[in-house]
Amino acid sequence: MPEKLLRIYHRLYSSFGPQYWWPGETPFEIAVGAILTQNTNWGNVEKAIGNLKKMGLLNPSALQGIAYERLASLIRPTGYFNIKAKRLKNFISFLMSEYHGSMQSMKKEELLSLRRKLLAVSGIGPETADSIILYAAEKPVFVIDAYTKRVLSRHNILDKDAPYDVFQDLFHTQLRENIRLFNEYHALIVRLAKEYCRTKPICTGCPLEGM
Repeated sequence: MPEKLLRIYHRLYSSFGPQYWWPGETPFEIAVGAILTQNTNWGNVEKAIGNLKKMGLLNPSALQGIAYERLASLIRPTGYFNIKAKRLKNFISFLMSEYHGSMQSMKKEELLSLRRKLLAVSGIGPETADSIILYAAEKPVFVIDAYTKRVLSRHNILDKDAPYDVFQDLFHTQLRENIRLFNEYHALIVRLAKEYCRTKPICTGCPLEGM
């Protein structure tokens, strides 16, 4: 299994090159993006983050002080904006109470402890928590999303209905725990799923064709 997972990785990297993911100028912006990207595409997230930047609100203190209704209107492009405004507010409250609003302080938290705390924040599930941990806190955890489940199940590695933890454990036990590897691998899977391994797959020309 390690050899197969690495073969997939090297084929994708050879085909697509480095992905430079996750886009964001600061760890806080990355964390906000991880929350906003739920159930929407990245283009919509960029519009919402752009709105927050224009208003000088893309920092913990400003988002803590802004009215909920105003925040919801600014992130409207992402859809489900009322729900996401609540989730953002919940994350800000967590960041303020646990780390005085400092992402650098949050990054010093031990991985498993940070994950437990994030999962206790209302509205933050495993995929969002792991995205924040990997991309913003720069700790080695593999992010599992619908794209990952689709690609691996189509290559008969795991059943698509297997639990999140089962998919994650596969990467954690079969590959070395490396931030750069986990970062790049997840980003490459996302790229593959968007271009080839779609709901209706395009198998001809796929980097994994023949595997």
